[in-house]
Amino acid sequence: MKIIVWLWNPWSEYVNTRHNVWFLFLDFLVNSWNFEAFKASKFKALISEWSLNWEKIILVKPMTFMNLSWEAISGIVNFYKIDFKKDLIVVFDDMSMEFSKLRFRSSWSAGWHNGIKSIINCLWNEDFSRIKIWVGLDTKYSVSDWVLSKFKKEELDIIKNDIFPKTLVLLNDYLLS
Repeated sequence: MKIIVWLWNPWSEYVNTRHNVWFLFLDFLVNSWNFEAFKASKFKALISEWSLNWEKIILVKPMTFMNLSWEAISGIVNFYKIDFKKDLIVVFDDMSMEFSKLRFRSSWSAGWHNGIKSIINCLWNEDFSRIKIWVGLDTKYSVSDWVLSKFKKEELDIIKNDIFPKTLVLLNDYLLS
């Protein structure tokens, strides 16, 4: 079993913001891989399930603010008794590099990201896989104003036409390994 968690803020005012870049990816992924519709769960999260080569894949959209994502993740990790070091993937935004870079790694520090810090504090460990997209940083803005700002149309086009397909390949390679 693999569990893929998207860090986001689940309220309408955050749609299409840099902090919620991966929320946009969920529609792309669900359509590409024919996941079932998201449904409520007992984990403070919406979940969707699918099987790939007989392995269950669970997509998780925490229904908490991003910085409280641990509330949903801890319940899921404990309920399914997964080995988070190999069966958990957390997908999130990062602003430490230029826009549109994409990276997959196991074991990574939290850096500036409070959502990741909350998960590390919950699991008492930073050894879980992550995919992050860099949303850049415009120094004319405060950090919170920047991550909560909307993407420009050109940026959204790059994300949807370049980053999302690359992410799908990363996920597929990881899940089949």
